[in-house]
Amino acid sequence: LHLLSRRQRQMCIRDRKWDVSEDGIVEITVENTGFYNTIAQKIFKKPRYSFIKLDEYGSFVWQKIDGKKSIYEIGKELQAVHEGAATQLYERLSQYFAILERNKYIVFEE
Repeated sequence: LHLLSRRQRQMCIRDRKWDVSEDGIVEITVENTGFYNTIAQKIFKKPRYSFIKLDEYGSFVWQKIDGKKSIYEIGKELQAVHEGAATQLYERLSQYFAILERNKYIVFEE
């Protein structure tokens, strides 16, 4: 039941900088903030920003997150464009969105 209700809820991307390359791959820019990141940047010369490239499916899904579409609607669009995405589609999408939410990339609307 929780999974079904989540499938029907809309989600939006939090305030993140992201770009789409010419080949359609999404790259998200993440600023490494906080006490430990500051120490790592100063002592170990770690970068202030990380760049995360999504795969083909992840890039497609990311670009469909608009605050209006539900997981179910995005899944239907993904299935229509990528035939290979049909296997365990909604279970995989639910897991993907759970990871995005846990890492504070998206927020589910109430």
